Amino acid sequence: MAVDQESVSKILSALSHPLRREILSYLSEKQECSFTDLMNALNVDTGKLSFHIRNLVSFLEQTSTGKYRLSKVGENAVILIKDLEAWAVEADIVKKTSMLPLANFKKRGFAFLIDLGIAFAFFLVLPNLFSWVVSRGALFEYINSVNFFLFLILFWMYLTLLEGFVGQSLGKRIVGLRVVRVDGKRLFYDYVAVRNIGKVFLLPFDLFFGLRLDDKRFLRYFDKFCGTTVIDLRS
Repeated sequence: MAVDQESVSKILSALSHPLRREILSYLSEKQECSFTDLMNALNVDTGKLSFHIRNLVSFLEQTSTGKYRLSKVGENAVILIKDLEAWAVEADIVKKTSMLPLANFKKRGFAFLIDLGIAFAFFLVLPNLFSWVVSRGALFEYINSVNFFLFLILFWMYLTLLEGFVGQSLGKRIVGLRVVRVDGKRLFYDYVAVRNIGKVFLLPFDLFFGLRLDDKRFLRYFDKFCGTTVIDLRS
């Protein structure tokens, strides 16, 4: 069945004004309203509201008491409006993050190895240096006795605390990287706590599924899940 493009243009034209979208959204929420209710809720004068309601004649119908409510076309229009708003948000996010100097895989990997080395030294080697152990065999015996899972938990805490505080672990600071949210909002501890679960405990799977996303913003899946990425401050 051929689509009447002129009708499509008329619908898009009717929905192009933000006040008309507000009228439809408000009626969707309240079910039905009088002219006065709409005028007070939207803070517009009589003439302006009358003009826009006339442009929404296909989307509205009146009850026996003279109140306005959405027609079937109006209900579908509200669904379309919500979809368009969601697409607009996504497009804005893509635009913002496309302008950021994203960190490449090599620099992120280098920063990770630095952090791993720092964590290894701090949690495994340094405590042993304060003891009276001097033989090489005793050092290896000490390292082997440490619970590996406990080390991963401490490593996760190290990354989460620093990235949640300033967006940078020591490794990222040395390399010149920073964790940010792709929507440009402030980064909180819960975001970095979750993103670092993938890095510390599930790294092979995190990278495998992240690279399959084919999105330069997300080298790891947990970055996509949390809406975070890593930027290169020295790019």
